[in-house]
Amino acid sequence: MAERILQLRWPWALMALLAVGFWASTFVELRTGIAAVDPRPVGGVAEIEALRERDDLNLLFILVDTLRADRLGVLGYPRDTSPRIDRLAQGGVLFEQVLAQSSWTKSSMASLWTGLYPSHTGVTRFDHLVPDEALMPAEILSEAGFRCVGLFRNGWVSAYFGFGQGFEVYEKPLPSRIPNNERSANPTLEFGGSDIDVVDTASAFLELRGEERWFLYLHLMDVHEYLYDEETALFGTQNSDIYDNALRREDDVLALLLKRLEEFGEAERTIVVFASDHGEAFGERGWEGHARHVLPESTGVPLIISFPFRLDPGIVVRDRVANVDIWPTVLDLLGLPPLPNVDGHSLLPEILAAAQTGRPESEARNLYAHLDQNWGQPGSKVSPAVSIARGSLRYVRGKNVLGQRIEELFDIASDPYEQINLLSERPEVATEFRSEADSYLARSERWEGGAPQVEVDEMQLNQLRALGYSLP
Repeated sequence: MAERILQLRWPWALMALLAVGFWASTFVELRTGIAAVDPRPVGGVAEIEALRERDDLNLLFILVDTLRADRLGVLGYPRDTSPRIDRLAQGGVLFEQVLAQSSWTKSSMASLWTGLYPSHTGVTRFDHLVPDEALMPAEILSEAGFRCVGLFRNGWVSAYFGFGQGFEVYEKPLPSRIPNNERSANPTLEFGGSDIDVVDTASAFLELRGEERWFLYLHLMDVHEYLYDEETALFGTQNSDIYDNALRREDDVLALLLKRLEEFGEAERTIVVFASDHGEAFGERGWEGHARHVLPESTGVPLIISFPFRLDPGIVVRDRVANVDIWPTVLDLLGLPPLPNVDGHSLLPEILAAAQTGRPESEARNLYAHLDQNWGQPGSKVSPAVSIARGSLRYVRGKNVLGQRIEELFDIASDPYEQINLLSERPEVATEFRSEADSYLARSERWEGGAPQVEVDEMQLNQLRALGYSLP
């Protein structure tokens, strides 16, 4: 019966959405009952290398929108914001330095899904979309026999902008009523709902999944919305504190999701990828929020890969990597065909090197972040902000909050918070990076005719404005 339901898109979606409320009613109870014992067997390098030979694996891809890496306990943050996420990392692979390809969701996600930098996707403005010509990971997974389901709450990644390619079901879950004890510092709340709606719908899918392999993509928004409740009002009332409160609540939501995965017997045959599209600034350099520049606070993101077995100890990859590397890595782990002509590469060699002492680190390479600072202004001139990270160095250029051009060079080896501009002290290095930035911006899109444009109607604009973005 469940398999028959899943063969029909709308009956399945309707049943999943009707499940809202049933699962949510158990959230308060379950948030205090995070399992202390990991049921998965212990594995190691041999089991990682053998993943591609398995024909029973599923894939759970969790993306927490607007999550900056340095707010996680496992990456050194002193507040207890992320106990369940930390445990996921401690039993899996943690990447210490990850660069998002933009500080704005649509551009960043276009790069993440295609493995291409924004100069190659061409998705840099509010009315751009991922073209049908792009081969997306869900298409590869679907061809390999995975049932592909995407659940999102951010309108920038809707199917209208080309992100639904390859998914059998790609939907925004029906929003439930926000309980009175939950608070949000973002006006998106007026549309209702929270990430519990995504977990509810995902739980319904897991209950009805049948015997086929599946790929489940969940795009969560509560951190973006600064949504927290009485249980997670732990850290204060300033914007940065509320953000931490929201992350702690998101951690509870993820604990519920992972508990469901265990209850349905899927934990021992599921790869879990945990990532983010961009970070968030709190005035470190005069900026607040995101989608305004490509400085460290808004482009430093987490990346965790957890296997159907736990690693003891976990693996830590200290090389700089990028979001364009995620899907080349996942497809390589699964032994599936790669995305064509990507800018990223599989991180499996780095994972294996980090697991085996004495193996050399990979050679430093240029990793790019890119934002058209006029992305929401139709008819305006292109105004690119570019960041290049290589080894311990980061080069940044664009315009500051006053509209003045800036150019900066940082070295985390001596300046971990990237506050000291070394541009004048290292002129030869600055000249090299300047030339590389020019070459990057001169690249052309991989699609014939570039990224297509779509007319965004007033209803969609209002929904996107509610996310806090300034749009025409």
